[in-house]
Amino acid sequence: MADSQDAAPLRGVLLCLTALLLFSLLDATAKHLSVFLAVPLLVWARYLVHLLIMLATIAPSLGRELVVTRRPWLMSLRGLTLAGVTLLGQLALRVLPLAEATALFFVAPLLVALLAGPLLGERVRRRAWLATFAGFAGVLLIARPGNALTGPGVAYALAAALCYAAYQILTRKLVASESPLRLLFYTALIGTLVLSPAVPISWDGRLPTLGQGLQIVSLGVYGGLGHFLLIRAFRETPASLLSPLLYVQLVWATLLGWLVFDQLPDLVATVGMAVIAASGLSLALRRRG
Repeated sequence: MADSQDAAPLRGVLLCLTALLLFSLLDATAKHLSVFLAVPLLVWARYLVHLLIMLATIAPSLGRELVVTRRPWLMSLRGLTLAGVTLLGQLALRVLPLAEATALFFVAPLLVALLAGPLLGERVRRRAWLATFAGFAGVLLIARPGNALTGPGVAYALAAALCYAAYQILTRKLVASESPLRLLFYTALIGTLVLSPAVPISWDGRLPTLGQGLQIVSLGVYGGLGHFLLIRAFRETPASLLSPLLYVQLVWATLLGWLVFDQLPDLVATVGMAVIAASGLSLALRRRG
């Protein structure tokens, strides 16, 4: 029994690291596919596959429990913010290197630290303000004038970070009253419904090849399985231990950007990524203490 309890934190860490790798694989695959297919179509397919997987595997056993909620509007708004994250994030990835785009997304925890004050009634301490200012200094190093990054790409990435901050705050509001699987189901459902009208507009009539079709399916598998593993990780291991590990995704993104796209951030951008990561880590470690 003691061995099982001792192994739980390690199991949670491994689940978290695996989830982060899946999210990076999702981003890399979406970036590759966006050269051939419209981004809204890819985002819709990602949520549709995620939804179908849940309907086939979880819905039969949970039934109405998976759907019925006392807070449908907040649940829908949360799903809408995550759909915005995915859409804006993939638009950013289409034109930005994988590592730099991922680093810009990680401005979200800094925004959460500031928005938690007016939206959740939490006190915003001076440490949060300093970390946020430092994080945005890191953004300026990545998106500095003269760098190869495009203005629209940076704007998409920062807008995705803002949506992700809203998503995290809504999650914190809902996690006490909603089951993890219901939260996961609603993200797939809302994402599918919201993006469905974009399909006839975005589709130019060309059918994907077999290889592209398999990669499109993998988007939903990476996303759905990644979120499921992350939920399991936080159930088995304290958030104070896992939160600092989330920045390992920057490592995965840099490695995949190099291996798949032959893209590596330059020295100044690397410093900017390190500043953003250090700013977020300082807040995560502060909460842990």
